[in-house]
Amino acid sequence: MSLIVVGSIAFDSVETPAGRADDVLGGSATYFSYAASFFGPVRLVGVVGSDFPTAFREMLEKRNVDTAGLEVAPGKTFRWRGSYQGAMNAAQTLAVELNVFGSFDPKLPEKFRDSELVFLANGSPQVQGRVLDQVRRPRLVVADTMNFYIDSAREPLIQLMSRIDGMVLNDEEARMLTGITNLVAAGRRVLAWGPKFVVIKKGEHGAMLVTPTGVATLPAYPTDRVIDPTGAGDSFAGGMMGYLATQKTFDEAHLRRALAYGTVAASFNVEDFSLNRFQQISRADIDRRLDEYVKMLVV
Repeated sequence: MSLIVVGSIAFDSVETPAGRADDVLGGSATYFSYAASFFGPVRLVGVVGSDFPTAFREMLEKRNVDTAGLEVAPGKTFRWRGSYQGAMNAAQTLAVELNVFGSFDPKLPEKFRDSELVFLANGSPQVQGRVLDQVRRPRLVVADTMNFYIDSAREPLIQLMSRIDGMVLNDEEARMLTGITNLVAAGRRVLAWGPKFVVIKKGEHGAMLVTPTGVATLPAYPTDRVIDPTGAGDSFAGGMMGYLATQKTFDEAHLRRALAYGTVAASFNVEDFSLNRFQQISRADIDRRLDEYVKMLVV
């Protein structure tokens, strides 16, 4: 089924205990689309500036990412600079330059408006709603968010939830949004606002799926090579949605397997800077690691 992502494309400069990378390709939609492309075609909607290299666009297109929705605006591309210390559980943002992304109001190409699966990467809930207005009859809509929008646009975010099927949050965001410390209870509060399922990402502690009928938890894949966690959550979402785009139904069993694929995709992402590790692997590598991961879960 057709899959579309709307989100940011950025230049990242990152420093971790393992090293440093400057002006590498990043952004939520970038990581998502590359991870999802291991499963099938992806439609990308975002904005870049006139400084965006043709080589970056071609790299995505070679992955079967349709860039017809990639707008090139006068000015500079979104830039983010951050660092990770110690266990690298969270990034310290050192500088943000929104540039052309600051005024981005997505316009979907006509050929993208029949997309069946929609992923709204973190952004203003008002903008996410305007994206949904442009999609005719989506079968599955999933949204991400971040603490900035929970703080500044909480009510529009809650209103958006009545229009979506799934919500993706990290543990800090889930607690901030609901005011509830217990993550199971927090997930159920989010369900009460409209989504059919909630995915709570817990970083090195894995992920949790909350549905009206139950809760499932999956640990992170225990990779011993963590170089750069940037984009891990977006890669998780890309693996999850990429797998779901290959399925006919989105029942709880498929959602659980989708979380497993997302976990594996994220585990590859953290093993190098930017998209470097993804460029070294194939779908077969993802499936092999998934088999290893599933065996680890058997008791």
